[in-house]
Amino acid sequence: MEENNSNQAPEAAAPKKGFWGKIDNFFSISASGSSFKTEIIAGLTTFMAMVYALLVVPDMYRGDGSFPYVSFGAVYIATALGAIIGTIIMAFLAKMPLAQASGLGATAYITGTLLGGGLGLSYANAMIFVLLDGAIFVFLTATGLRKKILAAIPKEVKTVLPVGIGMFIAFIGFNKAGVVVLHEGRIGFASFNVLNHLSYVAAIGALVALLGVIAIAVLAKKDIKGSILWGMLGAAGLYYALIGLGCIWDEGCRAVFTGIASGFESPFVAFGEWGRESVGQVFAKGFNFSDYLLTHNGGELAILIITSALALCMVDMFDTLGTLYGACSKGGLLDENGDPIRLGNCLMSNAVATVGGAVLGATTVATYVESSSGVAAGGKTGFASIVTGLCFIVAMFLSPIAKLIPSAATSAALIWVGVLMMTSVKDVDWADPAAALPAFLTITVMAFGYSITSGIGIGIISCVLVKVCTGKVKEVSVVTWVVAALFLAMFILTN
Repeated sequence: MEENNSNQAPEAAAPKKGFWGKIDNFFSISASGSSFKTEIIAGLTTFMAMVYALLVVPDMYRGDGSFPYVSFGAVYIATALGAIIGTIIMAFLAKMPLAQASGLGATAYITGTLLGGGLGLSYANAMIFVLLDGAIFVFLTATGLRKKILAAIPKEVKTVLPVGIGMFIAFIGFNKAGVVVLHEGRIGFASFNVLNHLSYVAAIGALVALLGVIAIAVLAKKDIKGSILWGMLGAAGLYYALIGLGCIWDEGCRAVFTGIASGFESPFVAFGEWGRESVGQVFAKGFNFSDYLLTHNGGELAILIITSALALCMVDMFDTLGTLYGACSKGGLLDENGDPIRLGNCLMSNAVATVGGAVLGATTVATYVESSSGVAAGGKTGFASIVTGLCFIVAMFLSPIAKLIPSAATSAALIWVGVLMMTSVKDVDWADPAAALPAFLTITVMAFGYSITSGIGIGIISCVLVKVCTGKVKEVSVVTWVVAALFLAMFILTN
């Protein structure tokens, strides 16, 4: 794709007049060399590429019964509203063809570490951490301190953060689908031994997840737009076809369809669940940490709040920055310094959307890398984001259909996201022990320790210790020392 210099207006079609002329002028559609048709196609392309988030995020909150239940419908509506608000803010504040929604990395952290970690935290408590994340991000962006924070994180940790989060997300997908199972205290691969009294339903779930991620890879290789969505829908169709076949002899298969028949509901039921369980809960119940304090003290709570908010903010910041650079580079939307145009406004859009999303009950809002598909389709302005936002408004009323997508299908998407996030592993100098160890610990502790926070913490601490012991203590900044001390206190004073 030929890049256009963002500071030069290419030859464009004649600008519109009247109402559409004002829209054209506001978003600089004609001036950027684009057109309404191109922007609409770009917005639809981005939506198709990232609408899977509406299926995956609520499914991640279903969990395995180890954390307080939140209904699928409540999270579905909250996630849709977070996407709508985040994408519309991006359209008007940054005027960029980028879309936002609840990030999978942040969702994995909340559901896997905060809610699923046996800490006694509630969904409303988790929204407090999201709200703090957004508020910190707003402050760092408004003051310009984000540059100092980014500089304070060791390169070895910063580089592999997406890799560790990707493995964490993939593990959740493998586990939810039953591909990786816990058996007698050990983690193992699913058994497909038909002579071992295998549960047909469980085997089909694992098989469909594996076939689903292969299908997504094939579609992506063929450059099919919305490959994740189509792969998920195909996996869902295969799942129900195989379950339907099993109804001939298996009672568990018949129970699947019985549950669907009895559970189908009006789309407005989800809005009711959202009103009762999500919106405003951050203020109504979020500050009530009584369950956590039954087994922990106030000092532990303070350390947990600080480190968790910091971890969420880091996940959000690196996820968004990586996406901005990746997506904008595809459409010539970089300035003369190689930075995304209106970078500050893009980051502020993300931060403000996260604050608003927390009030609505949505996980940390992040800019989605799938926006690059819309940019590749020709999107250059915020009007493309308006189109994507409108599509999410329509999608809000499709929760009963979304609820039919089985975990096997959404797990395929999670596993594929893990694949996509592995790319930066090549940027580590694995021949240098001082770089290899912190990077390795960051990745493995996140995945095997089932904690994004712990992975970040152990990576930073190990990096500081290696530099101290190799005579490079001057390379450790004051901010890095403070961050490392906070994480060390978390390991010593909390579970």
